[in-house]
Amino acid sequence: MANEPRDNVPLEEPMFILENGEMCRNPTEVKMSQIVLPCHANYCGELSAGQLLKWMDSTACLSAERHAGCSCITASVDDIHFITTIGVGQVVNITAKVNRAFTSSMEVGILVSCEDLFSNRQWKVCHAFATFVARRTEAGKVQLKQVIPRTQAEQMEYSLAAERRRMRLIHAEIINDLLSSCSSQTVSERLDYQDAVPAERTRVESVELVLPPHANHQVSTFGGQIMAWMENVATISASRLCNAHPTLRSIDMFHFRGPSHIGDRLVLKAIVNNAFKKSMEVGVCAEAYQGGEPLRHINTAFMTFEVLDNDRKPCTLPRIRPEPVDGKRRFQEAIARKKIRLDRKYIISCKQSEVPLSVPWDPSNQMYLSYNNVSALKMLAARNNWVLTSEKNKVSLYTLEENQTLCFKVETHVAVAAEQVFLLLSDLRRRKAWDHHYQECEVITDSDEDDTIYRVVTPSVTKRGKVQDFILLASRRRPCDSGDPYLIALRSVTLPSYPPTEDYNRGEVLCAGFSIWEEENTFTKISYYNQATPGVLPYISTDIAGLSSSFYCTFASCSAFLQENKESLASLPTSTL
Repeated sequence: MANEPRDNVPLEEPMFILENGEMCRNPTEVKMSQIVLPCHANYCGELSAGQLLKWMDSTACLSAERHAGCSCITASVDDIHFITTIGVGQVVNITAKVNRAFTSSMEVGILVSCEDLFSNRQWKVCHAFATFVARRTEAGKVQLKQVIPRTQAEQMEYSLAAERRRMRLIHAEIINDLLSSCSSQTVSERLDYQDAVPAERTRVESVELVLPPHANHQVSTFGGQIMAWMENVATISASRLCNAHPTLRSIDMFHFRGPSHIGDRLVLKAIVNNAFKKSMEVGVCAEAYQGGEPLRHINTAFMTFEVLDNDRKPCTLPRIRPEPVDGKRRFQEAIARKKIRLDRKYIISCKQSEVPLSVPWDPSNQMYLSYNNVSALKMLAARNNWVLTSEKNKVSLYTLEENQTLCFKVETHVAVAAEQVFLLLSDLRRRKAWDHHYQECEVITDSDEDDTIYRVVTPSVTKRGKVQDFILLASRRRPCDSGDPYLIALRSVTLPSYPPTEDYNRGEVLCAGFSIWEEENTFTKISYYNQATPGVLPYISTDIAGLSSSFYCTFASCSAFLQENKESLASLPTSTL
């Protein structure tokens, strides 16, 4: 029996209205609907995760090829979290569309929902992002045309796709660094439990001969088929640990390292790396060969399984005893990956309204905090329902009130090149030269060239009150393409070495920052955004109410600062440049 739906989720509206009133549909959108038959189900009467992965990959590939106009191959699939399972007789609806195209690759967004035909209910199953690469043609490498977003939702995904691409490019390096540091640490818990299951018992090895039905229309092994075979051996491995039917809950990023073709022998290997209290991680790899040639590495993935009781609650799992050397390494790395997954889920997967104001920062979640920081600013900037509150001396103040949250935007233009504006505003230590709210600013740590943590001191809101301090993560991004803005995103983080003190009120910033657009070679539009929190609202409430115009003076000072310092970039600190 499938999980009961948590929410009745309406389908996304595929049509949108152009300015001339004409109804139009996203040209890259592809939909697939499949009714789940017994041949698609596992032993529990639920849709096999492998079958779902094949359908998802097929739908996404068709969307990519519709945009590219040529054959495309799956390069990677981001982390997938399965919210519910799907039962026999229910309908799977899959929608895929290209969010953004780069030089020869593109990101395709995939939404999977389930439909019960008898109750007329629908609910979300999972949401994923896949990267496809256009295959070379006889004319050479394909140069993809740009995606033109037409709606606010499409504009938001278009903007976020650049940040997700950045994460993919640095993902492997950062994960390897984290795993190396974690695996070198000793584990305090004992690994020789008397009742532990030997990891060797969960080892699975299976070989598949790639036949024409397993190939796509390009005569390469269908990426979805490889993912399905990997899910199959991983499920067998998980079953051997718990002697029960496991449920797949999440898959870490799939990254295809090489192609496979008809006639290949695909060797699939799986083993349980670690068993936690309510979940287990299974490592699985796929290698290919033909004849006497050496094995070629095709893919490696890590899948998380649970065992559910009759009430659909996770059961307690047996402990596992890792093998010497490699087994202990895999055991340690699984612990590190679990923490990384929690960080991703805690910081990235939840809605912006559910993210706490201040998130603890450490090297293991640095990449995800930076992603969340920039993504939050991009989502705020993509809103199209800002209301002009007041305007003075070419400085405009906009507000947006939604879900009991007040946001504001200040917009102005300066006769300074966009890159110079970006460099001058990137170093928050220079902000006190034009913003009287910044009394002190010091660098706490330079995480990397794109992320810096500052401590900022601001004046007291009341005459007799304490001054405020903020611990801010500043994430900087240059344009991904010529039509993108420069970004400087700010949000509060928590550092154990800088706890709140009695002398200061600790303020919080949920989302703030600058969007810097180049309109001409030496003419730039600057937009400053802030999602007002209790620590920020008192500083701007009188401006929003029309009782003060201090923000005009502040941004006039900002314009003067940029004009005066645009020629002095050579004196900026190296970390800023």
